[in-house]
Amino acid sequence: MATLLIVEDDALLLDALTGQLQQLDFNVCTACSVAEATAVLQSQAVDGIILDLGLPGADGMELLTWARTHIAGLPVLILTARDGIDDRIHGLNAGADDYITKPFNMQELQARLQAMLRRARQPAFTQASSASGGPSTAIGSLQIDHGQRSAVLGGEPLELTQREWELLELLVNRCGEVVTRDDVLAAWRAGPPEPGQAAAAPLNSNALEVYVHRLRRKLDASNLVIRNIRGLGYMLARPAE
Repeated sequence: MATLLIVEDDALLLDALTGQLQQLDFNVCTACSVAEATAVLQSQAVDGIILDLGLPGADGMELLTWARTHIAGLPVLILTARDGIDDRIHGLNAGADDYITKPFNMQELQARLQAMLRRARQPAFTQASSASGGPSTAIGSLQIDHGQRSAVLGGEPLELTQREWELLELLVNRCGEVVTRDDVLAAWRAGPPEPGQAAAAPLNSNALEVYVHRLRRKLDASNLVIRNIRGLGYMLARPAE
């Protein structure tokens, strides 16, 4: 049975979340501030965190930074009223495994929690050091080197454009979870234009479909598939899952 730490200062929401997650057979511990949450994490092991950002005394991002520094691999799902694209990008880039805005659907929260915890338990999803000394991620026959921005499939290097690399890295980082179209487009717009493209080149859903199609073809030889999640976006998953 997984143990979750809920960090939320809204007492009504905290009680409601606690009750519903306990009904789903989670063990739940709670905190109302960064200081309380840090004390909990220092005194007991948890399997994941549901983290609000607007907390009294200190911002929830401070707890995310602390957790990433002190507890390797601890899954963190941000649950917040901050719904701006920049806020979502900042939270995910800071190390959050998922980001949900309030108001939210409890069934979606449950599904994302289970996907996040399942991914954290996957033995084939490993963080290692690459030959160049930078972080790398291996999933099945695919290995990507985050520092070198390169990928190897079945021992052979993959030729990827900048946009294809950014899409692949986002899908790999959230393997088993839904990556929305807005997530991908926001990540693209936050970076420089692709070499050879004008800065004003359109980045929209039609362009994204083209890149997803290209990336699928390049992953044909692997045991990985990019699934369309109707109305939401995409998910990188193994066919057997």
